[in-house]
Amino acid sequence: MIDKGFDTEILSVGTELLLGHVTNTDARDVSEMLSKIGINVRYHTVVGDNPERLRRCVEIAKSRADIIITTGGLGPTCDDLTKQILAECFGLPLVENQAEREGLYDYIKYSRNFTPNNYAQALLPEGCTVFHNSCGTAPGCAFEKDGKTVVMLPGPPKECQAMFVRSAIPYLQKLSGGQIVSHSLRIFGIGESAVDQLFREEMDRMVNPSMAPYAKECDCLLQITAKADTAAEAEEMIRPVMEEAAGRLGEFVYGVDVECVEEAVFALMEKNGMTFAAAESCTGGEVAARFTDIPGASAHFLGGAVTYTNEMKAKLLGIDPALIAEKSPVSYEVAYEMADRIRKISGADIGVGVTGLAGPDGDGIHEVGTVFVSMAAADGVWVRELHLGEHRTRSFIRRLAGNHVYDMMRRYMTGLRILGAEKTI
Repeated sequence: MIDKGFDTEILSVGTELLLGHVTNTDARDVSEMLSKIGINVRYHTVVGDNPERLRRCVEIAKSRADIIITTGGLGPTCDDLTKQILAECFGLPLVENQAEREGLYDYIKYSRNFTPNNYAQALLPEGCTVFHNSCGTAPGCAFEKDGKTVVMLPGPPKECQAMFVRSAIPYLQKLSGGQIVSHSLRIFGIGESAVDQLFREEMDRMVNPSMAPYAKECDCLLQITAKADTAAEAEEMIRPVMEEAAGRLGEFVYGVDVECVEEAVFALMEKNGMTFAAAESCTGGEVAARFTDIPGASAHFLGGAVTYTNEMKAKLLGIDPALIAEKSPVSYEVAYEMADRIRKISGADIGVGVTGLAGPDGDGIHEVGTVFVSMAAADGVWVRELHLGEHRTRSFIRRLAGNHVYDMMRRYMTGLRILGAEKTI
């Protein structure tokens, strides 16, 4: 039986990962999904497509982990060695799965590049549970042997993630002897260390449910996990802990079980039937891009203007060039005009603006990381000056500035105070 306290190792296979040609997003994604069902990941290992080195890594994983999850190396080519080595290390023969072989034939029979080696993908460890690949050709699998649980997943990220959600999670939950339920409070405005300090005493005492903060790129979350005989019982165990934690975190909680603050803003706009438009400078359209990644965004996002230069701020938004020259494009006044004018031009309920210095060069007036974010609505305009760090990367400053823009909208639509912002009627 798997207990959520058992140790897990993720073994990522592929020389391309070691060379830096491909980012190992599989390990990140699988770790995050495992944390949501309360399973601890203790080790990440990356190894190239070399049988001896892979064999040594498997033996090390067997010595220290209860669950071994591999990603990659399940394809048809000679360097796809994961199944062969894992089967060898656990003393299992590879046998052909007829259903997967037929599925492979159906999948690739019309391909002009079909070669017989594709059928090697249907060879799987004897007695394993087969995970059908709905996004590609290489099936995954799972088995239990020598007191270990082994899960093998394909390398391409879309295939890996889909198979893990559809097949591996149910498999692991079934073995757990109960139901593990996890929910997260998403937080913006205070960091992981502050959240940890706020709940440290409780977390040190808690066993089931358990609670832990995690830092994300530009915000953080507090995850609460419980295990019980049924999902309903686990939900009941979590509910009072969630309510208490949300009450203490208050205005800094922007959502429950959402992935990002723009999702929370989308839900509020759905609820309130509101629209917005964006005028962006240093974020280069990122605010608009993030929102339009959400299905149904067109009902609430009317459009945007990327006014990266002073000339475009004047031509597209109608901001007085003299104002820009006098106050600088990175200023309270220009941010005010950007939000106010895009709202009036678009007819949206809310207009937002962002202008600043993402670096690495400054403007001789402000330090890199100085950003002004603004929001205009029927009852006023708010502007906030931010100092996001002169040694931060461009991408970090742009994303964090976008988070502040969305947080302003969230706070406005929920009647909360807008942190650090000056309001002008």
